[in-house]
Amino acid sequence: MPVNGIQVCLETFGERTEPPLLLLAGEASSMDWWDDEFCRRLAAGGRFVIRYDHRDTGRSSAFPAGAAYSGVDLMNDALGVLDALGVPAAHLVGLSLGGALAQRIAVEQPHRVLSLTLIATSAGLGPDATPVLAGVAAVAVRTPPATEVRVRATTDEVDWSNRRAAVTCLITEIRARGGPFTPDEPQLRRLAERVFDRSGDLGTSRANHRRAGYGPPVRDRLAAIEAPTLILHGTLDQRFPAEHPRELARVIPGSRLVWLEGVGHEVPPRAVWSQVLTEILGEPADPLTPAA
Repeated sequence: MPVNGIQVCLETFGERTEPPLLLLAGEASSMDWWDDEFCRRLAAGGRFVIRYDHRDTGRSSAFPAGAAYSGVDLMNDALGVLDALGVPAAHLVGLSLGGALAQRIAVEQPHRVLSLTLIATSAGLGPDATPVLAGVAAVAVRTPPATEVRVRATTDEVDWSNRRAAVTCLITEIRARGGPFTPDEPQLRRLAERVFDRSGDLGTSRANHRRAGYGPPVRDRLAAIEAPTLILHGTLDQRFPAEHPRELARVIPGSRLVWLEGVGHEVPPRAVWSQVLTEILGEPADPLTPAA
């Protein structure tokens, strides 16, 4: 659909008469990272679920290397998706970068937000913390483990135009950031192949998103958020350790922090879907949700 002068690929689940829920994926991530079945279960819980490809990901408009768009543009794309569907306000569920975009929408366009669910994300740490982070663009407050360092070095060198190399690297990244419940290699391979096949130049899109960043920090404005806010965070998240969700819970009035035991910096794995669906929907999850 046309959004802000570009084309954005989106998909919906459920009935338009239900309360809308917008899923915002992480940095340089297409909508594929939101599992199809997870979306269907959200819809079965009484939501009109919307997922979409960020610009420069999936089937949305691709940009050349060095494209000059920003995190604010990414936020406006999310709002543009709602506009294209005629949705005045929605429940926002954002992961990592998506969580940062959801925060920005909540402070700049509060009338568009029914509720916030912030997953594996950050607002940066306040002046009493050491060290202070420059908004959510910062990565972590401690040195990452050697495994993560090696993964980053590998991703910088990979030939993202080579399907086999790109898929292997995506799998390695997911496993390095995950935990004991991260999907096994065959499932990750199917996901990574789908991401590659639906994308243009993965290397360029990743570099462009990294350059775009998250936009000007909004941490000092989070106290103005009035929307009900749920914070879901993995106990094994190495990118945003425990002080990050705790800071979010401290600065957003009335917010609620729920820990996902054994989960890393990743889309919630199937083993915790029952807990996550219950929290997002505010009611018991589908009893058919598979256990660990």
